[in-house]
Amino acid sequence: MTKHFYVSTDKTKLDIDLIVDFLNYESYWAKTRNKATIEKSIMNSVCFGIFDQENRQVGFARVITDFAVFAWILDVFILQEYQGKGLGKLLMQEIMSHHDLSGIKRWGLGTKDAHGLYQKFGFKSLSNPNEMMEKISK
Repeated sequence: MTKHFYVSTDKTKLDIDLIVDFLNYESYWAKTRNKATIEKSIMNSVCFGIFDQENRQVGFARVITDFAVFAWILDVFILQEYQGKGLGKLLMQEIMSHHDLSGIKRWGLGTKDAHGLYQKFGFKSLSNPNEMMEKISK
């Protein structure tokens, strides 16, 4: 089924309004981000759009990275009507095999409900969670 879809890193193809709408109304992690913030995050990330044969965007993910040591995957989504077709797996395969990201040794991401997908790509719970810290600004 995934043969009718393709992944592109061409930011000019991204449907910004679709991404903003999904993050604001469908995601559990980005409901408070405004359009300007989302646009800035896209501008400063490696972005992956997933598209159907008519070039309609049906999914998205972005990676923030130094291209040498560390990368963090964020804002991964497949539109509801396209879920269950293997598109999340296709998107992750493209991210993990992307030539600019091939040397990354440490990857990170956060998820509440997609552990099974990410485990297929070698992700697991933190081995030493006491070594990780975060700062969240209001």
